[in-house]
Amino acid sequence: MDIRFYLLVIGVLGVWRVTHLLQAEDGPWDIVVRLRGYAGAGVWGRLMDCFYCLSLWIAVPFALLCGEGWVERLVLWPALSAGAILIERVNGGLPPQPPFPRIGEDVPQPDPQACEKKEI
Repeated sequence: MDIRFYLLVIGVLGVWRVTHLLQAEDGPWDIVVRLRGYAGAGVWGRLMDCFYCLSLWIAVPFALLCGEGWVERLVLWPALSAGAILIERVNGGLPPQPPFPRIGEDVPQPDPQACEKKEI
């Protein structure tokens, strides 16, 4: 596994850019807004509302293009998604996630207002 550093950086930035465009922006001529409207409230609509989920799937083609061999591509897939999530968090776009509950603790319910889209 000898990935060049610039490919990793370009891959992370590309995954972040495409994911951010699809999840949080209107796009040119409101194309992305209409796409999210067509997706509705089903599986595709929920996917486009979740930066974490969307970045995971957007990272697949980037990992296929940046990696050499299947092992490297499989390692790059979650790494590119994680890099995009870190950029989004530093950018202030994602609320911090609560830690996983320990065995025997009650599972905290998510706050629906924390996941609403922010206005740009």
